[in-house]
Amino acid sequence: MRHHPVRHVLTVLALVLGALFAPGVGALGGGEAHAAVTVTKISHSQATAMFREVGITWSSSGGCSDRNNPTCTSFDQLNLPTAQGAQTLKRASGCALNITGGTETGHAGGTYSHWNGYKLDFSPYTCVSNYITGNFTYIGVRSDGAKMWKSGSGNIYARESNHWDVLYYNCGGC
Repeated sequence: MRHHPVRHVLTVLALVLGALFAPGVGALGGGEAHAAVTVTKISHSQATAMFREVGITWSSSGGCSDRNNPTCTSFDQLNLPTAQGAQTLKRASGCALNITGGTETGHAGGTYSHWNGYKLDFSPYTCVSNYITGNFTYIGVRSDGAKMWKSGSGNIYARESNHWDVLYYNCGGC
């Protein structure tokens, strides 16, 4: 069988361009389109081990981790890319990072919600706030009045009244 160098080059080019133009991936994937994909869910203990590994802390007004109690901070059923995204933020910013909300009930619903493992809430410490507003792109105001910034990987950081509400579509370049 004879190989066709032109066909090989075109095949490789098509694969590279496909990766670059895929939604949420590559140089042109700003995260505008997010296909429903199966994500790996992790347990509360797996998440806390990942957070401890990089020095992320967490707290809850109820001092608990029950997913069904809105005063707790739970990481049960958190998406793996969400936990990795928090690790990326910690490593990139070098700031203290404290999580105040995870997958527990009591947050707004929807596909990309806390309950479904896509969101975390962070304390609005000065260092992390300055990092977000200084390194990400301001994209306007959410329907509830929260100002929003978008990271280069497409994740959304919304500044609510007393915390950062972060939507992780991906791990932020982990």
